[in-house]
Amino acid sequence: MRVGDVSVAARKPELSLAIQLAEEASAPREWYGLGVRRPGPLRLFVVRGGERLDSLMHGRAPAWGAGFAMPGSRTIVVRVDAGDPRQILRHELAHLALYEAIRVRVPLWFDEGYAALASGELGRLEMLRLNFTVARGRLPGFNELDRSLRGNESTAQAAYALAASAVAMLARRHPERSLAPLLTRLSDGVGFDEAVLATTGSRVPRFEEEWQKDVRSRYNLLVWGMAGGFWLLMAGIVIWAWWQRKRRDRPRREALDEGWTVEESGPGGEQLDEVGKAP
Repeated sequence: MRVGDVSVAARKPELSLAIQLAEEASAPREWYGLGVRRPGPLRLFVVRGGERLDSLMHGRAPAWGAGFAMPGSRTIVVRVDAGDPRQILRHELAHLALYEAIRVRVPLWFDEGYAALASGELGRLEMLRLNFTVARGRLPGFNELDRSLRGNESTAQAAYALAASAVAMLARRHPERSLAPLLTRLSDGVGFDEAVLATTGSRVPRFEEEWQKDVRSRYNLLVWGMAGGFWLLMAGIVIWAWWQRKRRDRPRREALDEGWTVEESGPGGEQLDEVGKAP
């Protein structure tokens, strides 16, 4: 079907939802640091299940993927059984908005971090509060972050949150505490590294170090414990202790079972002893 500027395709069970998503996709929206923009013509596929997704993405999508944007062909794929479809759509539309606005290539971590912030996925930043690896201060550099974004699901989810925190810090570092000046330079064709230097006062390698230090200060072990990590740890200890106790007691329980026989009922319902005679 066609809804405004959006050509939408879905199977019959998802058609009603697909039309609603197409209506949302075709409406103008204000994007973080970019202002109000209309998405323009695009194709929207609404699918359910990994097999249907693989057929559209030719096997290039990770099994845990929920949505995909292909800016070159102005195509978005939303999987309705992998989360909130509207949130997934907003994330992918943010990719298209960024792609349409800027004239230079940007790192994957910036692209995904921007989409997470622009689509309102603030819960990703909250997730960092309970990430034990982050709390211990084991943070990737930007190159490793790019690889993690294409890793397994658990690794990628943490990487999305870290990417969002890096983009948020780019905005905080400008005197206006806004991402708009950086995006304006990228829209003018200024290279990413040069734009970061002009708006933050730091070259990308230096900014990377500053970002890692900032994350450690915001999401340390104390914050992790206050956010509930302490109780998660205690619950894990209790479960581990119970399992250890059960494993230690297994030989004793098996020894208690030795020498016992199970009595069976005779034809008249009376109990039989071990030699089969009625007591």
